[in-house]
Amino acid sequence: MASLCTHACPLGWITLETDIDATQTEVITALHFSDEITQSMAPGSPLQHQACRQLDEYFASQRQHFELPLAPQGTDFQQRVWQALQRIPHGEHRSYKDIALQIDNPKAVRAVGLANSRNPIALIIPCHRVIGASGKLVGYAGGIARKAWLLEHEHQQPTQRPE
Repeated sequence: MASLCTHACPLGWITLETDIDATQTEVITALHFSDEITQSMAPGSPLQHQACRQLDEYFASQRQHFELPLAPQGTDFQQRVWQALQRIPHGEHRSYKDIALQIDNPKAVRAVGLANSRNPIALIIPCHRVIGASGKLVGYAGGIARKAWLLEHEHQQPTQRPE
């Protein structure tokens, strides 16, 4: 059974959803931004507490990589795109074409854009790091202003590679 919590951040509110997978492990299934919430729900599980702590560290420029169990629901194609997004280094960005080439499907640029827009775990699966081929910010479920803020936030931090 899915469990929700809400968490304040510099960009408004984050709603985090967790569930239990087939191996009886709690996993993150969704993360969405909103400007306001109708009901505050404190983190209730250890994973929700861990995720909120890592999000706070990210916003405080103390974390560049999330270490959380994720289980986004989507097609095989969407899964491949979302895995490619997770390989975009902190502080960098890629175009939709770059992602299409990375998943060995160079003609799927529009499909990559659609999969990117359907990413259920924003920020942790960094769809905000994908921009248009022209270098312009295009599309973001959380809003272009949030996307711009996130890219600037990451750009201002020195990049640290995971060990």
